[in-house]
Amino acid sequence: MSKAGSLTDQTLYAELVDRCAAAAFEEEFPPNGSFVRVKVKDRGYWYFQEGARDASGKQPRKYVGPDTDDVRERIAGHGQAKDDYRERRHLISMLRRSGFTGPPEETGRILLVLRDAGLFRMRACLVGTAAYQVYGPMLGARLPSSSLQTQDLDIAQFTAISIEIGKDEHAPPLLEVLQKADPSFRAVPNNQRRAPAVAYRNASGFRVDVLAENRGPERDTPTALPALGTHAQPLRFMDFLIHDAVRAAILYDAGVLVNVPSPERYALHKLIIAQRRQANSAKMDKDLAQAEALLGVLALRRTKILEEIWREAFARGPKWQQLLATGLGMISPKVRDQALHAFNATRSLIPRLDLSFADTPARYDFDRDAVMFAGVSSRERITCSISREAMEDHFGADNQTKEQRVETFRKNRKEIETMAREIYLHGPVQSDGRVLIRTEDVLHLRKSIRRTRRLSTKRR
Repeated sequence: MSKAGSLTDQTLYAELVDRCAAAAFEEEFPPNGSFVRVKVKDRGYWYFQEGARDASGKQPRKYVGPDTDDVRERIAGHGQAKDDYRERRHLISMLRRSGFTGPPEETGRILLVLRDAGLFRMRACLVGTAAYQVYGPMLGARLPSSSLQTQDLDIAQFTAISIEIGKDEHAPPLLEVLQKADPSFRAVPNNQRRAPAVAYRNASGFRVDVLAENRGPERDTPTALPALGTHAQPLRFMDFLIHDAVRAAILYDAGVLVNVPSPERYALHKLIIAQRRQANSAKMDKDLAQAEALLGVLALRRTKILEEIWREAFARGPKWQQLLATGLGMISPKVRDQALHAFNATRSLIPRLDLSFADTPARYDFDRDAVMFAGVSSRERITCSISREAMEDHFGADNQTKEQRVETFRKNRKEIETMAREIYLHGPVQSDGRVLIRTEDVLHLRKSIRRTRRLSTKRR
C-alpha cells in the first residue's frame, strides 16, 4: 500500500518539472532561430527554424510541440530563462530526503542520452516501471519500493505522430543513441525472420523495448517510427495508455524531462495487461501491485479525473469492460471498493463476487442505533447493519428493547441478509465498505429482490 506524502513534496516536484522544461526548451532552441506555427489536419503545431535553406530551398526545422498555452508561454519567454542547474539539483536532493528515489545509475544515464537526442521532445513516451517511479513525487505519495526497481526501459510513440514529425527531422538511429550511453548495446534479433529490431540490449542485460499502438486485430509485424530512428512492436491498449501523456522529471542528475502516461491511465492499463501475464506470475503480480498502489491514491486525491478516464476506458466496449472488472477483482478489496466508489460503479461489476452469511450472533449497537451482523465476501469480513428506523417501520420493532430488536432481527434474518446482499452487490459503494439498510431502502429492495427471483425462475 502507498503511504501519505505531503503537498510540499508535490509542490517541489511540480517546480522541478517546470524548471526542467524551461531548461530543456532553451537548450533545444538557440536564440538565433524563429518559431513557426503549422496547421496539420485542423490542429496547430509549432516548429523551430534556424540556419540557411538547403539545396532544395527547404529550411530545416525542429518539432516544438502542439499549439497549447504551455508551448506558447515557452515561446514568449524564449531566451529569458537562466541556467538553474544547481537549483534543480537542490530540488532533487530535497525530494530524495523526503523518501523519493531516483533510477539506478545505468537507467538514468540511458534516459539522459535519450533526452539529449530529442526523443521526448518528439513525443516519445516513457512507459513501464521507469514511468511508475515518477508518480510518487507527482502525487505526493510514497509508493511501495518493491515495485520501483527494474533493469529495462520501455518507450512508446504513436505511429502517425512519428511519421509526421519524421517528415522534417528525426533522431539518429536509436541504436547509435543508446551506444552513446553504453557502446555494448546491440539490437535484439527479432523472432520473425528478417524483421527489423524493436528491442536493444547491452552486455549487462539491460534492455530497451520500443512500442507503438495497435488498433484492430493483433499483429506482430514491427511498425516504423521514423522520428525515433527505429521500429516498434505494436501492442493492443497502447493507444489508451499514451494518449495525452504528461511531462515528468526523472530524479537523476539535475532532472531528466520525459513524457509519461497520466497516472490514471497507467493504473487502469495495468489492470488490463496483468491478465495477459498468466505465463509470468512475477510480472502479473508487479502489474497488480502498481495498479493497486496508484488506485489507492488516485481514488482519494484525484477522484474526478480517475472517474473520467475510467468512463473513457469502459466506453470502449464489452472486452474492455470485462478486462477492467476482472482486474479490479484481483486487487485488495479495500482499494477495489475505493476505486468503485470513485467510479460511481457497483460491486456487481466484479466477476464471481458474492456476499454470504454464517449464523453468527447479531448485536445491537447504541452508537449507530442499528442491529449489527456480519457477512463474508472473498474471505473478507463485511460489517452489515439495519437501522432502528428500518426495524420499526418494516419489521414491527416499535418500542422494543435492544434484546427484543435483536430477536426481531433473528426472526427476519433471511430476508434482511438478502437485502444486505442486494445492497452490497448493487448499491452505491460506501467509502468505508460497510453495508447499511435504511428505512427508505426497504421497499425498493423488496421489489428488486422479487424481480430478481422472477427472472431467475424464468431462466430455469
